[in-house]
Amino acid sequence: MAEEDENQEDKEEGAEGEAAEGEAKSGFGKKKILMIAVPVVLLLVVGAGLYFTGMLDSLLGAKTESGETAGEDAHPAEHGAESAKDEHGEGGEHGGSAGGVFLEIPTMIVNLESDDGTPRYLRLTVQLELENPSDREAVEAVTPRVVDQFQTYLRELRVRDLRGSAGIYRLQMELLSRVNQAAAPTKIKDVLFQEILIQ
Repeated sequence: MAEEDENQEDKEEGAEGEAAEGEAKSGFGKKKILMIAVPVVLLLVVGAGLYFTGMLDSLLGAKTESGETAGEDAHPAEHGAESAKDEHGEGGEHGGSAGGVFLEIPTMIVNLESDDGTPRYLRLTVQLELENPSDREAVEAVTPRVVDQFQTYLRELRVRDLRGSAGIYRLQMELLSRVNQAAAPTKIKDVLFQEILIQ
């Protein structure tokens, strides 16, 4: 009888030991899965962030609209910089600036909607990058229409709409869309922020 009790206890201890080993193995398996899954998810998040900010194209050397890779545009800037140093490089078509033509829009101050009802303001100064220098006069002629489009959109914004780089990027893309509508058929290449102040 005593032997049966000891055998029964040994079996119970053996079962408990096997269960403990199984738990330890499954715990190790979970850790192993986490050690693999976390870096994979992190790489996906970083890749998505680079894709949505547009930096992935420049890192991979993607082709631009003109057919050149993103890294090849350094030569024209150097060429224009060299021409600007000598006597005859201050303008004209050959020795002028390598960038685009820029047009500053007057500073705008608008009310923003806030969650708690306190008055909040946005002060915004932007410059428009034109594709063709000859479009400058056409865009200057419709500047009041552009300012109206901007003001109408900006007054609808809430403070939380402008949080983070994603909010600023959405603002930039929306302003670019609106300025191209207002200045059509003239094409605006980019909207560049000079000042963004939220109070």
